[in-house]
Amino acid sequence: MTNIILCGGNGTRLWPISRTLMPKQFVKLFEDKSLFQLTIERNSKLCESELVVSNTEQYFLALDQLDELEREKSKYLLEPIGRNTAPAIALACLSLAEDEIVLVTPSDHLIKDEVAYAKAVQRAKELAQENYLVTFGITPTFAETGFGYIEANSINAEDVEAFHEKPDFKTATKYLNDGNYYWNSGMFCFKAGVFLEELKTYSPKIYESSLGAFKNAATNDVLRIKHEDMLEIPEDSIDYAVMEKSSKVKVIPASIDWSDLGSFDALYEELPKDENNNTMNENHISIDSKNNLIYGSERKIATVDIEDLIIVDTGDALLVSKKGSSQKVKKIVSQVRENTELHNIHLTVHRPWGTYTILEDTPKYKIKRIEVQVGKRLSLQKHMHRNEHWIIVSGTATVTVEDQTLTLRANESTYIKMGELHRLANDGKVPVVVIEAQIGDYLGEDDIIRVEDDFKRL
Repeated sequence: MTNIILCGGNGTRLWPISRTLMPKQFVKLFEDKSLFQLTIERNSKLCESELVVSNTEQYFLALDQLDELEREKSKYLLEPIGRNTAPAIALACLSLAEDEIVLVTPSDHLIKDEVAYAKAVQRAKELAQENYLVTFGITPTFAETGFGYIEANSINAEDVEAFHEKPDFKTATKYLNDGNYYWNSGMFCFKAGVFLEELKTYSPKIYESSLGAFKNAATNDVLRIKHEDMLEIPEDSIDYAVMEKSSKVKVIPASIDWSDLGSFDALYEELPKDENNNTMNENHISIDSKNNLIYGSERKIATVDIEDLIIVDTGDALLVSKKGSSQKVKKIVSQVRENTELHNIHLTVHRPWGTYTILEDTPKYKIKRIEVQVGKRLSLQKHMHRNEHWIIVSGTATVTVEDQTLTLRANESTYIKMGELHRLANDGKVPVVVIEAQIGDYLGEDDIIRVEDDFKRL
């Protein structure tokens, strides 16, 4: 069985912790592990292999976090743009044998009862072997209006009667009381070939365009779908494209201590608390404060006589919200997106070669701390709107500027004029740390013309 792991997401619901380039599945929220890593660990006990579906930027995050788990044989499928779950799953299934059973899971769910989860997956696998498309229904514990629901047969709980959209509170309460309605988890199990046949039957345009994109894909080290081919695939979810139409659908009712961590209120429930029911945080100084979510590691957070608040500090953004209102964070992100990059990146940004941290950002100059991993190098590039100064802080850097190659060590520097081709590489045995000062009239991250790149980002 292959675990297809879906890594999409825009990082809006847990902003400012999560951003577009660092969505919540890669944030290390639980004992220095991310939800993505917990998903890998949980499903590797049940599956022989995994196939990670992500975009190009998130691929390198996934690669780094899998390296931390010492998993070296994972497969990857890279989408240049997202087209929802039906195309993502179709492309993944096209890369597998028709009779391969797949367990499709999001990468950002928390499941704490792994014994019950393993039993549910085993039953789903048995039904998948009988050519059913199996979904997992989470036994509801309260009247949730933020999830879709699956209505099961009142006599045979594995038979699906209908799928329902997110309800209002009155309807959700009715679902909870009826006992045969389950939260739609977004997890599935089936044979790759059976899913593709049902997709071909009920959503033929998605099937045909996905097949064409797969045939045109680059397949060197990973499966890379071309941008123009991805645009041709209609955007749709697996529920709308297949599950709500097929007669082969089964549901596994599951009580597995599950959460999609779709809000800060949900995150608060899962984090460890102190004696006053504040989330544990070494940087929090509390005076008569209780029942608060406090998140932040860059500076002290002091609270006095406050209750039932969400306080999230990430260095470049501060969120303060009443508990129970954190679903409105999406509205904040919509406004942030209009005139800043705060929805997109953190102060520290992960790249395939390492990281950079923005230390100061003004209209005329920007200062960064750049760290290049051993054996990695940045793209050969140039900028049309800025000059750059590099000062080596530690390690030994190989610097290329036009036709000249320099070896620079700690406390040595170089200057790169606007328009000059340049590259920074680490050929040494320890990370290279560089302070970069950019000066110019435009300092956006899109002022990069790549001529050569080890990570195929041209």
